[in-house]
Amino acid sequence: MNLPPSVFSPFSNSRSVMRPMNLLDSMTMAQQFDVVVERDSEGYFVASVPALPGCHTQAKSIDELMTRIRETIELCLEVHGRAFESLDFVGVQRVSVTA
Repeated sequence: MNLPPSVFSPFSNSRSVMRPMNLLDSMTMAQQFDVVVERDSEGYFVASVPALPGCHTQAKSIDELMTRIRETIELCLEVHGRAFESLDFVGVQRVSVTA
């Protein structure tokens, strides 16, 4: 089965982070995760996966970030097992507070 590669754009509604299915994947069910992407003060992109606590990485480009977060998700699932809390993406809100 030839599927187009997953695409992430910070300017689109695309939230697909898993790689396309290949022969090995056809034996197992592909899982999809929402990934939060931010840019830090030094220009690095930082990705985290809310459904997998502690699952985060960083990179200088979005392409490299997506490669790294896929690897990180796979490692988190390998270490913590396949069970994870399924979360439904609702949205992002910016909140201001005075400190």
